Amino acid sequence: MTSNSAPYPLILASTSVFRKMLLERLQLPFTIFAPEVDETPLAQEAAADLVQRLAVLKAGAATPVYPRAIVIGSDQVAHCEGEILGKPRTHDRAVEQLRFISGRTVEFLTGLCVLNTETQRTQTKLVTVEVQYRNLTDSQIENYLQREHAYSCAASFRSEGLGSALVERMSGDDPAALIGLPLIPLVQMLEQEGLHAI
Repeated sequence: MTSNSAPYPLILASTSVFRKMLLERLQLPFTIFAPEVDETPLAQEAAADLVQRLAVLKAGAATPVYPRAIVIGSDQVAHCEGEILGKPRTHDRAVEQLRFISGRTVEFLTGLCVLNTETQRTQTKLVTVEVQYRNLTDSQIENYLQREHAYSCAASFRSEGLGSALVERMSGDDPAALIGLPLIPLVQMLEQEGLHAI
């Protein structure tokens, strides 16, 4: 089996259950690592720069613990009309976010990093998915949040759940990117380090 011949152990530097579920699709054995990283944006930092920087930081945080491994780091934010929309954490903030993006187009930016902690080879990728939101009423927003509790999702959007009811259309190359881990580029990046899903 491919997994038995893997040259390095695979580490997912994330405690996200969604990223864990996505990585499990590749049927490669992996270990979860919880990176402790300050996710505060830098002054004047663009959304694309933020997610790529944090993906690299998260992967790099595993180096002291796993000095010979392949580590996956990933980070996601939503971006709309100059505003960076992260995880709302609270109901009131989620309502505020969804009112703001109602009827607008939102870019979901996912930064992906694959780090070989032994050689320090770093591969990075930025994946963008555009989502056009419907015009949402306050009642629809409340109904969605009462049923979905999307407080740990960027822009309060849980695409793998009821979030599909919020949107008119989406455009992007990798549907998994919306959930937080772009699998199409990830497969190719892992292959560069000798880890093959197929």
